[in-house]
Amino acid sequence: MDTSFTITPRFSVKMLEKALRLYTPSHSEKLLADFLVDKCDDLGFEDIRIDEVGNVIAKKGSGTPKVLLCGHMDTVPGKIKVKKDGDYLYGRGASDAKAPLIAMLLAAASIQNHNGTVMFAAAVDEEGNATGVKNLVKQKLNLDYAVFGEPSGIGNITIAYKGRIAINLKVNVGKSAHASAPWLAKNAIEESHIFTKELKKTLEANQSAKKKGMMLTATITEMKGGTSHNVTPIECDAILDIRIPVDMNCKTVEKMISNTVQEVAAKHGVEAFYSILDETEPFEAPHNSPLIRALTLGVIDIERKRPMLIRKTGTGDMNVIGYGLKIPVVTYGPGDPHASHTIDEKVSIDEYLRSIEVFKRMLYHLNRLHNRSK
Repeated sequence: MDTSFTITPRFSVKMLEKALRLYTPSHSEKLLADFLVDKCDDLGFEDIRIDEVGNVIAKKGSGTPKVLLCGHMDTVPGKIKVKKDGDYLYGRGASDAKAPLIAMLLAAASIQNHNGTVMFAAAVDEEGNATGVKNLVKQKLNLDYAVFGEPSGIGNITIAYKGRIAINLKVNVGKSAHASAPWLAKNAIEESHIFTKELKKTLEANQSAKKKGMMLTATITEMKGGTSHNVTPIECDAILDIRIPVDMNCKTVEKMISNTVQEVAAKHGVEAFYSILDETEPFEAPHNSPLIRALTLGVIDIERKRPMLIRKTGTGDMNVIGYGLKIPVVTYGPGDPHASHTIDEKVSIDEYLRSIEVFKRMLYHLNRLHNRSK
């Protein structure tokens, strides 16, 4: 297909609308996967396939650099009626992250042979356990750079995400007592509170001079204990979500957790142990990378102003690819990140269309800068 004639603004908006009408919560992405396979074929992509976990993968162009443009197909649960209202298009996934996904696909479709190779990937389960992206890493794709499509706003480039360790801390006090005589046994919930308070204090110490993006944080997200309203609990499980800045790593933080749990257990005479539920290293793209320079120039070309380079306090798929493949990775896309997961999720149509042009300009500049640096 001659994409120079078919990718009009109207075509681009209609394609996003169709993607939004397909309800794709995590683990139910097949309808969108099939839709994207058909569109990739129409738009002249090659080697189009759906891998064993459900990711769509397709190739366009040839030569260097080799760039992965990756977004995710899944959304959080909850249907939203797809509608236009002025400049806005509403629907579940409008911001997070079907607008970035389709924008990248349409930009990739414009690339010609010998101007670089684009690997387009639409991943599954980003809102869940990152099954899709972890499987992409396992495939050991030969890549020079990667861009993840997430709503950053057209004037912002995300260059770093924190890492994450999630732990399940189990406290056992050995015996219970009747609630009317609580002095007869230790209370597992109360003891668990001592552990979590001490962990938070230790991990977050000496950070008053740091910005939030560079702070180590620890937050209790779940606590479960007790078997009856009138019996003191023997056991308690607490989930802690720990976010790790880019100047630290998981190994260092885990050592701090281990030492603290051992010290508190010995001091209070309570049995406690923890298990790691999730471990993701922090990641920051090198600031002098041709990728950041190319995307910055792409934004300047379309928006006539320099984008902001930002560090996010969350953890993203970019960590998995960047750390796993040791390549420069950034996150970028149209949409307001604060609109993600909301009951009136929407994206600016004008911003979505401009982002397609930004991605096109990025690919042009990246080809030029990468091959000049060789």
